[in-house]
Amino acid sequence: MAKPVRYGVLATGAIPALAFPAPNLEPLAWAALVPGLLLIHRSASPREAAVRGGWFGAGYLLATLWWLVPNIGPGLLLVAAVVGALWAGVGLATWGLLRPPVTVRRAIAALVVVPSVWVVIELVRSWQALGGPWALLGATQWQHPTMLALAAVGGVWLVGAAIVAANTGLLIALVSAGAAARVTGAAAAAAAVAAGPLVYALASPAPAVRQATVALVQPGIVADPRIRVDASQRITSSLITRPLPVRPDLIVWGESSVAYNLDLDRSLLTQIRGLSARMGAQILVNQDAPRGGGHISKVAVLVGAAGTRGSYEKTRLVPFGEYIPFRQQLGWLTKISRAASSNRIPGTGEHLLTVTGPVGRPLPIGVLICFESAFPDMSRVAADKGAQLIVYQSATSTFQNSWAPAQHASLAAVRAAESGRPVVQAALTGISAAFDARGRTLAWVGTSRHGVVVVRLALPPGGARTPYDRLGEYVPLTAGAVSVIAAAYGLMRVRRSRDRRDAAAVSQDRPPPPSHATARPVRGAVDRGARLGLLRPGQDDNDQT
Repeated sequence: MAKPVRYGVLATGAIPALAFPAPNLEPLAWAALVPGLLLIHRSASPREAAVRGGWFGAGYLLATLWWLVPNIGPGLLLVAAVVGALWAGVGLATWGLLRPPVTVRRAIAALVVVPSVWVVIELVRSWQALGGPWALLGATQWQHPTMLALAAVGGVWLVGAAIVAANTGLLIALVSAGAAARVTGAAAAAAAVAAGPLVYALASPAPAVRQATVALVQPGIVADPRIRVDASQRITSSLITRPLPVRPDLIVWGESSVAYNLDLDRSLLTQIRGLSARMGAQILVNQDAPRGGGHISKVAVLVGAAGTRGSYEKTRLVPFGEYIPFRQQLGWLTKISRAASSNRIPGTGEHLLTVTGPVGRPLPIGVLICFESAFPDMSRVAADKGAQLIVYQSATSTFQNSWAPAQHASLAAVRAAESGRPVVQAALTGISAAFDARGRTLAWVGTSRHGVVVVRLALPPGGARTPYDRLGEYVPLTAGAVSVIAAAYGLMRVRRSRDRRDAAAVSQDRPPPPSHATARPVRGAVDRGARLGLLRPGQDDNDQT
């Protein structure tokens, strides 16, 4: 406890976690960073500010990812320490731009640079080997379509940048001595909060060109794989007796709903084909089974009455849950946790599947599996390829009683707002959910329930694009450019300051210039001294002999 304030910073890093599911205190996000930024701002040196930034990042990750402990055990501490160190950049930016005196110019710079650095950190940690983009700050606003409107413009990155800008503005209003800087900070915070509702009011999604009905099957926790697939079939069959106004165009089962290779288990495939024929709709199942060579992969398989109609193999796997990054160095985690005993094999990338509904009209869908809902670029690729609907298959039974299922389902709302398309998620044990093209909740089936939910969706044209679809990751790229320029400027200022100190030190070491007391006497004074016998002729008063 030599540096108790650092433990305080660690604790403040946990405050934003309360804005995520399951606490769902979303409005808190707009001020949750202020306590940590305030402690960072009070650092005595840039080095201490960077260290406190790292502690803040570690606290943020520990609080939002605590539910990973069953999978990686103490490895979470390593992840928090290593990845949390990235927040040193937030510490340096905050301290460097907002140390006293805070001018209006520096306040404006902080309002641009601090959110940019935060976005760059989120982009870097979104690399799959570092855990992927889970708990991005912008995802806290999943229940507020007005705030998510920014996601259609710049993705989850822009929502997160607005939240950090609001927090930075509040910090400026608190620490500035000058009224002008305080007003600048308060006005910026208000503008950041108002940006989403303004975009929501001015923009509108692409008009719907058709409707589609989708059934999401959630059998609940069933450990035995044979009983699990039987439960999915039984729940699906129950739709026949339900008084539905419109029959489903597509039936979706959760991730790992089929633990057998349908290419080899022809009997099971025949059963699912028969079920599809009776329902008059194709069924999207999820196969988690060994394939050729003993390799295990997760595959979404679209099954119709005539057989398999297409498949998608999961591309981005869950770190530690489905593979261990740097297994040679971190393989020891399997001895003390439930980390993956062997690495699953990833697929080759996103591609569309085409559903044929009861009337034979094709419906292009983008299918992604579980953890892939965290990656904004994957749903954007599906939209760019012409998907009218995005479908996620999920299973989070390992984390059933934690915040993970709710956090996971909430990501579908963000993806819907980003892509301007409805998004559905069928989860084996919950949470199954559906959202419209603006991220508004249409269905939500919690982890304590099992059964089937049927939703009617308004679909945009396949060629519809949001600004985010068209422009891509311009927000993190711009943030990266701003961060590089700010870092270069900061280094230049440090070098200039160091050069000035060196110059001052050199000037202090020089010998003093001659003074009047040691100046050579005039000729008359020398002659008088010689006459008085004080000086010999030719000797002046500087001679010591």
